[in-house]
Amino acid sequence: MKFPILLPNIFNHPFTYESNINLAIGDFVEVPFGKSNIVGVVWDQFEINKNKDFKIKKVIRKLDIPKLKKGTLNFLNWFATYNIVPKGMALKLVLLSGKPVESFNNELYEDFSKKIKENLFELNNEQENSLKQINISNQKFNVHVLQGTTGSGKTLVYFEALKKILQKGFQGLIMLPEIGLTNQFEKKFFEFFGFEPAIWHSGITKKNKEIIWSGIINGKINVVIGARSSLFLPFKNLGLIIVDEEHDQSYKQDEGIIYNARDMAISRASFENIPINLITAVPSVETYENIKKKKYGISKLVERYKNASLPNYEIINLNHIRLEKQSWLSKEIIQKVNFHLEKKDQILFFLNRRGFSPNVLCKKCFNSFSCPNCSINLVYHKNKNNLLCHYCGFKTSLDRNCDKEGTCDFIFSGPGVERISEEVKKKFPLKKVEIFSSDTMNKKSSKEKLEKITNNQIEILVGTQLISKGFHFPNLNCIVVVDIDLSSQGHDLRSAEKNLQLYHQLSGRAGRTGQPSTVYFQTYNSNTQMISDITNKNPEIFLEKEIEIRKKNNLPPFQRFISLILTGENEKILEKEAIKFKNHLEKKINGKILGPVSAPIFRLKRKYRVRLLIRGPKTLKLQNSLALIIQKYKFQSGIKLSVDVDPISFN
Repeated sequence: MKFPILLPNIFNHPFTYESNINLAIGDFVEVPFGKSNIVGVVWDQFEINKNKDFKIKKVIRKLDIPKLKKGTLNFLNWFATYNIVPKGMALKLVLLSGKPVESFNNELYEDFSKKIKENLFELNNEQENSLKQINISNQKFNVHVLQGTTGSGKTLVYFEALKKILQKGFQGLIMLPEIGLTNQFEKKFFEFFGFEPAIWHSGITKKNKEIIWSGIINGKINVVIGARSSLFLPFKNLGLIIVDEEHDQSYKQDEGIIYNARDMAISRASFENIPINLITAVPSVETYENIKKKKYGISKLVERYKNASLPNYEIINLNHIRLEKQSWLSKEIIQKVNFHLEKKDQILFFLNRRGFSPNVLCKKCFNSFSCPNCSINLVYHKNKNNLLCHYCGFKTSLDRNCDKEGTCDFIFSGPGVERISEEVKKKFPLKKVEIFSSDTMNKKSSKEKLEKITNNQIEILVGTQLISKGFHFPNLNCIVVVDIDLSSQGHDLRSAEKNLQLYHQLSGRAGRTGQPSTVYFQTYNSNTQMISDITNKNPEIFLEKEIEIRKKNNLPPFQRFISLILTGENEKILEKEAIKFKNHLEKKINGKILGPVSAPIFRLKRKYRVRLLIRGPKTLKLQNSLALIIQKYKFQSGIKLSVDVDPISFN
């Protein structure tokens, strides 16, 4: 008997194999492919091959693994079509490096499958009402948004909703935008449920991944807490997906197979016919528009825990203040911080820039230091004493022979968190100061550091955007935004939306236990209305304005954008090829094509980059026609095309 077998490779179709074994759609099988054996899955349709003279090979064996569910197969087929990726590559996201695991000893799953403990957490009236609305909608596929002021207890509400799903014998998936959040979240989960969740992200060991993968498909693990890739785990009986911080840009996978994990989670829930809850303090523009259209249900939490009020805001206008040389903190800010420190408040200095300085220049030869592989500056990291490219990872020493004479004499232009930390230590020499960024929080010591922050053993934090993402610091009552102007510049159509979400999340870190709190903004921008707009307690006012602008200008979510990025080593050949490809597209596609233009980061990892942008109606026809064109179009040797459906950034 003949069977279509999809292999985890760059092919967009299954291959035909023969077998005497009784196989069903979704079964895992081992088959010969080329000179080696490979694991594939029995698919739901045969390859379309006009050449009938090919030798059909035999399936070697069926693996002792439960089959992939039909809903999961349908989702993978749709995922491949929507994101314009080969079906085999979509399957690869499900498999562990192409090698699924057959079975493990049951003892390995005991911590994951204990009984749910009875807990004593009490919900207030607002939380109870939200829970009722979620439980009503948590019957079959349904998108429900739980929107709550930061610190209003959203996690407790969705834990209660998940508990009901688990009690019916289903599995649950909680998606988080950042790996750094999992430690604190895991602790919170265990306190509530009394059993361990499986943690899934790129940082866990190969062995742990194998145990979790096997436990999920065999139904021996109840809950997974994971980053983007957890969405592709082969759940045996998935009953609920929760996407926490649904607005977060980190859900976009922008390398390799490009996709938006939040949007794909909604799609997977649809194919599995299960509910999905989106959790946020400020919805993304797309989610807000779907709430307005009544495609998504919504419940809101307005009261903060212990009736804590949201922070006050104060603007320090730097145009009227003279800063000391090589200083980024005004005297006013130092006075305010001292006032908070006397009250035993924890302080956060916020600057969304890693390292010590983003620009290094020699004042003798005027050479600045940029990455040899990318068209961006190298960032100086003083702690490691090196210059680092944040895009390709290139590192180099600061020791340089000067073109004029001797060694270079450096000027460091602009601050990063290391530089602010250095200044803070000088101004507050008796206080314990720590940097909170992806450079310092991915280490094994991060769990210990989080406990110290929570226990107020660290009095002053200097942090990047990572700190805004869901951490609970009970003593944090003063936030200093060192320079709001840094993050309000740029040509990104989503920059205003990103700022709104960032500063709402950031301010939500303060005053969580009922103490009065303040966020101070240092700024050179005389337009203080911008700060008022993004810190307004009612984010819907901003979102309504943003929706109107997007609608008027035919921007997402009212039109589909597909970004095409061509890369190559020869700049001139690349530009010619981009123009040729655009001309080819224009004859065959129902959409407006903008470009080609040089990408803002024109050179990345030694490759030049040129962008085209397709704007068109929000139907799959655009992807289908584009996929056919790409399949048949032959690019010059050395030129690579990346497709980004629904791009979030335009680097």
